[in-house]
Amino acid sequence: MSFVQNFPFFSIIIAMFSGIISSVLPGKKARALSVAAITVTTLMSAAVLGFCMGTGESYTYMMGHFPAPWGNEIRAGVLEGLTALLFGIVMFLSVLGGMRDVAEDIEPSKQNLFYIMIDLMLSSLLALIYTNDLFTAYVFVEINTIAGCGLIMVRQTGRSLTAAIRYMVMSSLGSGLFLIGLSLLYDVTGQLLMSPARTAVEKIVAEGSYRIPVLVIVAVVSVGLAIKSGLFPFHSWIPDTYGYATPTASAVLSGLVSKGYIFLLIKFFYRVMAPLNVIHSHIVNVLFIFGVAGMMIGSLRAIMQTDTRKMIAYSSVAQIGYIYMGIGLGTQAGMIAAIFHIFAHAATKALLFISSVGLYKASGGKTDFLALRGAGYRNRLAGIGFLVGAMSMVGFPMLSGFISKLLFATSALQSPHKMLITLIALAVSTVLNAVYFLRLMIGLYRPARSGTYVEPKDAKARAEAGREAANPWALRISIVCFVALNLILGLFSQPIVREITEGLAMFE
Repeated sequence: MSFVQNFPFFSIIIAMFSGIISSVLPGKKARALSVAAITVTTLMSAAVLGFCMGTGESYTYMMGHFPAPWGNEIRAGVLEGLTALLFGIVMFLSVLGGMRDVAEDIEPSKQNLFYIMIDLMLSSLLALIYTNDLFTAYVFVEINTIAGCGLIMVRQTGRSLTAAIRYMVMSSLGSGLFLIGLSLLYDVTGQLLMSPARTAVEKIVAEGSYRIPVLVIVAVVSVGLAIKSGLFPFHSWIPDTYGYATPTASAVLSGLVSKGYIFLLIKFFYRVMAPLNVIHSHIVNVLFIFGVAGMMIGSLRAIMQTDTRKMIAYSSVAQIGYIYMGIGLGTQAGMIAAIFHIFAHAATKALLFISSVGLYKASGGKTDFLALRGAGYRNRLAGIGFLVGAMSMVGFPMLSGFISKLLFATSALQSPHKMLITLIALAVSTVLNAVYFLRLMIGLYRPARSGTYVEPKDAKARAEAGREAANPWALRISIVCFVALNLILGLFSQPIVREITEGLAMFE
């Protein structure tokens, strides 16, 4: 066994122990340890990706070298390595860009708690990507939920506490359904490792036995993970959760956490149930309907908002709908489009949350549309970052969002019964995206109205406001790198799509 093949296990353990060690460290040292852990695990993910691309196949890592069905397994391939790499980059840039706000918004005595939650979140996301054991996946789903609640409520404001409670209730419901599905699966197959479970499922389907239990398993697991990822109509927790957390927490929760659950669902479809069995269960049709509905409802609700945080949050509801629409097409092309959009949305939504911080700081801390008028001039770098993120979401050429929509449109051509609905939904959703994003972008570069943002007349007050609005070095690096990441996903999409295709071939 090559030493690189140990890296998935090492990365999960490093992130977890980083959180444990941070519990006895002050805030700044906990932050440094967290950044170091994210950096190391991201480099390990890049090494795993390079190894799997070189060998052209996936591999299984047995924990303690105990074989199935007693042992716990990790499985790594091109798609796992690529996803872990992108998640690590987005996590690193989100933490980097939100450092100042964590220091300002969270009590010094609780700042290490924030980075403990970041470390646990990273560990759980990596585990969801790499694990080949369903019960291990459930354990890390719960760790992910607890870490998410901690990230939301660590600010200890009334709205953040309410948002954390709502998030916990909805997440617990989703986790419970997921556990029920796993219990039923174990009851009919006697397996929890994905590969042996798939063999047992295929045998059951061939014999024609347990048809109803298998259908219930697919439905319950799908609904449970759909609730946790925020698919319409299970999205009610998203606006407050993303809107009242710190910028780093909002970027991580919106860009990564919901995608981790979707990635787990894709693994369940491919490695446990087999794509043909999922299609025959017709659950993909249900996901398609709710995905299209989410695209419409999320965009319409975003148009109705006057607070940019709520607008970006409802935009996430629409983008989650895009992903489930792609999965619901029931074709490989649709799945490739959905996975690429996972990458595109992770990079773009994190950019929007991080760059909006600079706009708020330049507008006296206000977040409504009127107060942000002219903010693009007051903080040019943040304005450019937000512009790139918004144009990507609309589908501007050369950016990641354009490639996503192009892939969805071309994949729709392979699904005759869903083609027309998909193309109409893409067209309408794109127009709605343009309405709410361009409305804000035009406002950012229009003169401020009287009574919204007034620049202080006193020289000392102006200097203080300038220092408050100035971008720290970490925020500058984060915005520039996020913009570059969007351009890379847009301009070099062909090799990325090729690796996604090869990774899906290794999934089964």
